[in-house]
Amino acid sequence: MATIKISSKVEEAVWLELKQIAAESHQNISGVLTEAISEYLQRRRVRPEVVDYMRDSIRDNEELGRLLAK
Repeated sequence: MATIKISSKVEEAVWLELKQIAAESHQNISGVLTEAISEYLQRRRVRPEVVDYMRDSIRDNEELGRLLAK
Protein backbone atom coordinates (compact mmCIF):
# COMPACT_ATOMS: atom_id res chain seq x y z
CA MET A 1 0.00 0.00 0.00
CA ALA A 2 1.24 3.49 -0.80
CA THR A 3 2.24 5.69 2.10
CA ILE A 4 2.22 9.45 2.59
CA LYS A 5 4.21 11.69 4.85
CA ILE A 6 2.24 13.67 7.43
CA SER A 7 3.12 16.34 9.95
CA SER A 8 1.28 17.18 13.13
CA LYS A 9 1.70 18.42 16.67
CA VAL A 10 0.92 16.36 19.77
CA GLU A 11 1.40 16.89 23.47
CA GLU A 12 4.84 15.84 24.65
CA ALA A 13 3.46 13.34 27.17
CA VAL A 14 1.41 11.65 24.44
CA TRP A 15 4.46 11.50 22.15
CA LEU A 16 6.60 9.93 24.87
CA GLU A 17 3.92 7.33 25.57
CA LEU A 18 3.64 6.59 21.85
CA LYS A 19 7.40 6.07 21.63
CA GLN A 20 7.27 3.76 24.64
CA ILE A 21 4.50 1.66 23.09
CA ALA A 22 6.45 1.46 19.83
CA ALA A 23 9.55 0.24 21.68
CA GLU A 24 7.59 -2.28 23.76
CA SER A 25 5.89 -3.72 20.68
CA HIS A 26 9.05 -3.69 18.55
CA GLN A 27 7.42 -1.39 15.98
CA ASN A 28 8.45 1.93 14.57
CA ILE A 29 6.47 5.09 15.29
CA SER A 30 4.96 5.01 11.81
CA GLY A 31 3.54 1.53 12.39
CA VAL A 32 2.03 2.47 15.74
CA LEU A 33 0.51 5.65 14.30
CA THR A 34 -0.96 3.78 11.32
CA GLU A 35 -2.48 1.20 13.65
CA ALA A 36 -3.87 3.87 15.98
CA ILE A 37 -5.38 5.91 13.13
CA SER A 38 -6.94 2.80 11.58
CA GLU A 39 -8.52 1.78 14.90
CA TYR A 40 -9.80 5.32 15.45
CA LEU A 41 -11.42 5.38 12.01
CA GLN A 42 -13.09 2.02 12.59
CA ARG A 43 -14.58 3.26 15.86
CA ARG A 44 -15.80 6.54 14.35
CA ARG A 45 -17.46 5.12 11.25
CA VAL A 46 -20.90 3.57 11.33
CA ARG A 47 -20.96 0.41 9.27
CA PRO A 48 -23.56 0.43 6.46
CA GLU A 49 -25.23 -2.72 7.81
CA VAL A 50 -25.79 -0.97 11.15
CA VAL A 51 -27.45 1.96 9.38
CA ASP A 52 -29.63 -0.46 7.39
CA TYR A 53 -30.62 -2.30 10.56
CA MET A 54 -31.51 0.96 12.32
CA ARG A 55 -33.58 2.13 9.34
CA ASP A 56 -35.44 -1.20 9.21
CA SER A 57 -36.01 -1.19 12.97
CA ILE A 58 -37.42 2.35 12.92
CA ARG A 59 -39.73 1.44 10.03
CA ASP A 60 -40.86 -1.81 11.71
CA ASN A 61 -41.53 -0.05 15.02
CA GLU A 62 -43.06 3.15 13.69
CA GLU A 63 -46.33 2.67 15.58
CA LEU A 64 -44.51 1.94 18.82
CA GLY A 65 -42.48 5.12 18.32
CA ARG A 66 -45.66 7.17 17.95
CA LEU A 67 -47.14 5.64 21.10
CA LEU A 68 -43.96 6.31 23.08
CA ALA A 69 -43.86 9.90 21.86
CA LYS A 70 -47.26 10.64 23.45
